[in-house]
Amino acid sequence: MHPLLPSLAAACLYAGATAYQGIRLSQRVAPDKRLLTLLGVLALLAHGFSLFIQLITPAGLNLDFFSAASLITASVILLTLLACIRIPVENLLLLLFPLACLTVLLALFVPAGTVQVIDEEPGILVHILLSILAYGMLTIAALQSLLLLLQDHQLKNKHPSGLSKNFPPLQTMESLLFGFLWAGWVLLSLSLLSGWLFLEDLFAQHLAHKTLLAGVAWVIFAVLLWGRHQRGWRGHKAIRWTLAGFCLLMLAYFGSKLVREFILHM
Repeated sequence: MHPLLPSLAAACLYAGATAYQGIRLSQRVAPDKRLLTLLGVLALLAHGFSLFIQLITPAGLNLDFFSAASLITASVILLTLLACIRIPVENLLLLLFPLACLTVLLALFVPAGTVQVIDEEPGILVHILLSILAYGMLTIAALQSLLLLLQDHQLKNKHPSGLSKNFPPLQTMESLLFGFLWAGWVLLSLSLLSGWLFLEDLFAQHLAHKTLLAGVAWVIFAVLLWGRHQRGWRGHKAIRWTLAGFCLLMLAYFGSKLVREFILHM
């Protein structure tokens, strides 16, 4: 089966949900949470079906650059929709839905680079799952930090937009950020531990840069969480450390995949 129809359905649903949420917020009215969630769930189901067709092959797991980006985006949206049940994070969807629309279309239409199919050994799959969940949770933390930065800027300048008017209080936004950071850091720790247990050589030539950058990102998040607990770090300092760790983590994964799949084979 070809992933064209489910991918296009997912992209259209994501675009429709983005348009609905954007129009409502521009009118300074909160979107209907149930309708927004329903659109997100339908889009995610179509997205997941297209990913299943693209990733699962007779030879193993085909996790190329753009499919990996699409998979991580889907995991981020899944985590956010689940979080929306208990906590007010639906504003994150305004950033996530268009990103998901883009990655779905890139995975569908952009030719894959040189990809090594991944052997589906249980230990390797556990490592991949933990890595995707860690990247997903820390992506949510990075987006939450950007919304926190926007909210802080607009409150200081006393020009709240339709988006920031629907934010929870600043203290709640900050608490949510550190909740996401704690969850992401724990998942990243488990991901690194599973890599050490199940991969033959974490510092092999094709893994060395990824391992080193992911380790540095782990240290940055650990220092940030320590600073929050011991020194009460918050505000712009917390945002800067969050974005620095996130950039290193994305560079660790997508930077190494970009080099291996495209640049080395040009």
